Amino acid sequence: MRTKSARPVLVVIAHGSRDPRHAATVHALVRQVRALRPEVRVETGFLDFNIPSVQGVLESLAADGVRDVVALPLLLTRAFHAKADIPAVLREAPSRLRIRQAEVLGPSPLLLTALERRLYEAGLSPADKSSTGVVLASAGSTDPEAIAVIAEIAREWRHTGWCAVRPAFASAALPRTEDAVRELRDLGCARVAVAPYVLAPGFLPDRIARGAADADVLADVLGPAPEVARVLLERYDAARTPALAALGA
Repeated sequence: MRTKSARPVLVVIAHGSRDPRHAATVHALVRQVRALRPEVRVETGFLDFNIPSVQGVLESLAADGVRDVVALPLLLTRAFHAKADIPAVLREAPSRLRIRQAEVLGPSPLLLTALERRLYEAGLSPADKSSTGVVLASAGSTDPEAIAVIAEIAREWRHTGWCAVRPAFASAALPRTEDAVRELRDLGCARVAVAPYVLAPGFLPDRIARGAADADVLADVLGPAPEVARVLLERYDAARTPALAALGA
């Protein structure tokens, strides 16, 4: 059956993982997005390891008569996957599709709200902020732009009332989570919490968890937090209405 809609189809592009928790978490997040915007068709494609592939999703949409697509990288920073991998895949899409690539999810104030949600779910309360040091634990990247963004998020988050906030990285950059935990202890924070700035479980989030062994609190990954779903829709709206977005409408 051919589909016609004034709204572009939203294709969420996830990295993929051998860890089955990754795809399950991505699908749970996409269900949140569909619940918030039921009039929008939302599909999920993976770059690697999981099915359907991004290419397979795009070919199916073209065969279904879809014309307009917003491709949204399920990424928190604009690093190699957003700059190279995803554009390369999109260039191989069927020619009948008009595809706009949305911006990555971060940074966003909503993501900071989601991080705090996870910390409170793990046992902290707003009253603990001034005495708690937080490790903002990212997967890491070789891209200096992405590393700088994580450092800036940590500085911004510190100004919301936490005792201190330090960035950490599970790969490709330093410090590691355990080193940031130690630094916050040395600063004299009464407690130390680790907030994984990652979207879904997998190899690197597990490394963050191991590095948090000496912390007092380890939050869950962002996953299908409602704030994350809202960010996805913000990026979708900005990509499908670029002229309005440029005017701040």
